[in-house]
Amino acid sequence: MRVPKSPAAGETVSGGVFDPGPGGKGSNQAIGAARLGAEVSLLTAVGDDDFGRAARTLWREEGVGAEFVVTTRTPTMVGFILVEPSGENRIAIAPGALDELDAAAVETFRAEIASADVLVVSMEIPEEAVVAAVRAGRQAGTRTLLNPAPARPLPDDLWPLIDVITPNQTEAPVLLGLEDGHGLGDEELVRALQERTGGAAVLTRGGEGALVAQPTGVTAVPPHPAGTVVDTTGAGDSFTAALAVALAEGRDLDQAVGFAAAAGAHTVTIAGVVPALPTRDQLNARIGTAR
Repeated sequence: MRVPKSPAAGETVSGGVFDPGPGGKGSNQAIGAARLGAEVSLLTAVGDDDFGRAARTLWREEGVGAEFVVTTRTPTMVGFILVEPSGENRIAIAPGALDELDAAAVETFRAEIASADVLVVSMEIPEEAVVAAVRAGRQAGTRTLLNPAPARPLPDDLWPLIDVITPNQTEAPVLLGLEDGHGLGDEELVRALQERTGGAAVLTRGGEGALVAQPTGVTAVPPHPAGTVVDTTGAGDSFTAALAVALAEGRDLDQAVGFAAAAGAHTVTIAGVVPALPTRDQLNARIGTAR
């Protein structure tokens, strides 16, 4: 719902405009990657309801492999998104069927993980499934990319299995278990994340671009010019999808982050999530225009 402003506690705000549409981090990222030319297989869970059936139709239309998607008796996940005129958003989620995704479901997906160039895992699913998936990726030698959203502290044994972790500025302190007022700057945060994984960390900073930490040091990737910001919903998913595609294509991490920044910049200029995920032609045009 697009609203004049987000309501305060106990306040009712009128004048909103409602627009239903598909979402879910894993689904958004899968569709985003497919639109950029990747061959994508998705593992998630939906209910035996209208939303679940609509999701399967969408994945089929977008070319996302959904043969391993689990159907449960629990309703499909829904989210409520309030978008302010600035484009900033506030989101509440009822996970529903996602809460039933477990390690056994991941086991059925193991061959898909092993055959992939990149495994992308988001954290709208239970910790059991996150850990099982990332561990399966490491065991198979598949590059693992964890998009830690919604953020929560990670178990100690998960960190060394992550090749690339991609939090934003709000998520990073949560992952590190830091309290408010921790006093660390962005570079200190991204270094701490990289040290935990031993791999790489990408700290996304919205209009300030991103910081990339690798064992060799920290580099800054500038923001891609976005133009008028309409809706920031889905920008992180677009970024993650494009990053995974670029890494699968063999780009180095700094180049891949620049490609992903362009995808995120495209997404914030269009209302909604799925309508805003760029195709390869749209992204190439945006990158070309910025040069």
